[in-house]
Amino acid sequence: MAMIYQTPRNYNPIHQIKFMRATYPQFKVRWKSDFEVEFVGSLRVSERFPTYIVSILYRSELSPIVRVLKPELVEKPPHFYHNRRSLCLYHPLNFKWMSGKILAKEIVPWTAAWIYFYEIWLKTNVWYGPEVQHTTEIQQN
Repeated sequence: MAMIYQTPRNYNPIHQIKFMRATYPQFKVRWKSDFEVEFVGSLRVSERFPTYIVSILYRSELSPIVRVLKPELVEKPPHFYHNRRSLCLYHPLNFKWMSGKILAKEIVPWTAAWIYFYEIWLKTNVWYGPEVQHTTEIQQN
């Protein structure tokens, strides 16, 4: 019996826009190039916390870059790439971004979770979210 393997689907920026509009219509689209699209929109994870304005830069095969635009984050927050001022949502050895992934299904919910854990961290100084110990600073694409 022959095994049938499914080839992973590749989503281009048009697909990402479609999924984002269907799931998170509050995000606006800004084309950066033929292969890069920036989504800017609001996320409110709880009535107890402020509304966050975030930017998600889709870069095809390269890891998305997620930044908080408002409110301003404290200096040196946890799980954050300080060199490019972006959120660390996953450890690159545990999750590999590829164009077959959908921002609206993975990156946006992880961003909302990061915001939630950040807000708790501000009050308790303890990061209750999942984390992986880093022995050295990992450089993202």
